[in-house]
Order: sequence, then structure tokens, then C-alpha cells
Amino acid sequence: MKIVLMIVGVLLLVLGLHWIGQGTGIFIWPSNPVMDNQIQWAYFGSGTAVIGALLILFARQR
Repeated sequence: MKIVLMIVGVLLLVLGLHWIGQGTGIFIWPSNPVMDNQIQWAYFGSGTAVIGALLILFARQR
């Protein structure tokens, strides 16, 4: 269970950081007109990254 939580946490953290980058226009790859420079995606990414970080912390404590 610990390994699964760690893997899911890392994936969510990376996905969230990617969404933050695309939403703010810092990281525009792959080019996606729906997400590029759309600040709401940065907000979604922030929430996703926080959830991923919390899962990583939870998995490390177990």
C-alpha cells in the first residue's frame, strides 16, 4: 500500500506541476490551446500538486 500511495502521489504532483506550467504559460508543451495561458488550470494544478504532496507525506509516515 505504501508503494502505491507513493507512486500515485508522485504522479499527481508531476501532473499538477505540469498543469501549473501550462496554465501560467511557463511550460507550453505539448501545445494545447484549451490549457495554454488559462489561469484556472494553474489553480487546478495547484490543488492536484498539493494532494500529491500530501499523499507522498502520508506514504512516508507509514
